[in-house]
Amino acid sequence: MSKIGIIGAMDLEVDQLKEEMTVKNITKKANMDFYEGTLNGAEVVIVRCGIGKVNAALCVQILADVFEVTHVINTGIAGSLNAKLDIGDILISKDAVHHDFDLRIFNYRLGEVPQMGFREFQADERMSELALSCCRKVNPDINAIIGRVVSGDQFISSKDVKNHLISEFAGDCTEMEGASIAHGAYLNGLPFVIIRAISDKADDSAEMDYPTFEKAAAKHSAALVREMVAHL
Repeated sequence: MSKIGIIGAMDLEVDQLKEEMTVKNITKKANMDFYEGTLNGAEVVIVRCGIGKVNAALCVQILADVFEVTHVINTGIAGSLNAKLDIGDILISKDAVHHDFDLRIFNYRLGEVPQMGFREFQADERMSELALSCCRKVNPDINAIIGRVVSGDQFISSKDVKNHLISEFAGDCTEMEGASIAHGAYLNGLPFVIIRAISDKADDSAEMDYPTFEKAAAKHSAALVREMVAHL
């Protein structure tokens, strides 16, 4: 039977899901509260991991070791790197890459972690396609595409940095946890998908856009996740 780990970096990304689930137990590990129970008929563990890649990686490992989840869903918000993704749209991962991992001096590509043999962590294809179909069902008025998540410990609010991420990684959205969750899921043999509602344009307007749209964006992601878990 599936047991789905659902991770959000901030409270607003998981609060709605926690309110809708039937909670059986709450466990605190590494200063994170893991809510075990059911959501839309599925066994789930929902957790706010905190912001950044270290928090995200620790969270995945706890989900794997302590709760023995079978799937990982990362839900949240992100900045757009794709002109076809506007504020309020949804990006579903085909893969994810660290944009701030730099060992080019040793002849690795920017973003490539040594001993992996690849740069991009591939999301589970079935989960990505399921997320897309569920989004079209519960958010019919929202544009959703499958694409690349680009992650680093940096809030992107510069047009120059945004253009660098587009040219170097061909990224579709940028945020601060997805690649680490993908990395941790890969090392533990767990299928995963990252779902990101677009809250800003990751450019000079990002600081203005983000507070206005983050709540609406998180709500759309939550609706998608709630529908999706019933089918895993």
